[in-house]
Amino acid sequence: MLTIGETAERANVATSALRFYEREGLISSVRTPGGQRRYHREVLRRVAFVRAAQRVGLSLEEIRAALATLPEGRTPTGADWKRLSRSWRPLLNRRIAELERVRDGLGSCIGCGCLSLRVCHLLNPDDRAGAEGPGPRWLLDEDPAVVPDMP
Repeated sequence: MLTIGETAERANVATSALRFYEREGLISSVRTPGGQRRYHREVLRRVAFVRAAQRVGLSLEEIRAALATLPEGRTPTGADWKRLSRSWRPLLNRRIAELERVRDGLGSCIGCGCLSLRVCHLLNPDDRAGAEGPGPRWLLDEDPAVVPDMP
């Protein structure tokens, strides 16, 4: 069993991150009679799994759902990682495409910063994009063909 400090050091995370992951149901600990947390060594692999999933852009909700597919909350194996990462490919591909659209769409206005270019995807006269939903609809829309021509 590892203390919270030992676990944090071995996992290269802050102790507050371990407490947060535990609150979120991503890892678990046992308590000593004095109320101190103790972690089984397997939690190191679980923390590594969480951190790797976060690095590829998954939300805690998505990570929690993935971990919930493991029998009896066991620690993910290499085979689990392969299976789960395959299931994330479509999501990651959509996010990559979105980032490429944002990168390519902002390229012409980042230089001046005035946001007044006729082709600027951030310009939204009369809040025309408001009816399509919250956020920067024209910038983040999955179908760039729906971005209207600017006046």
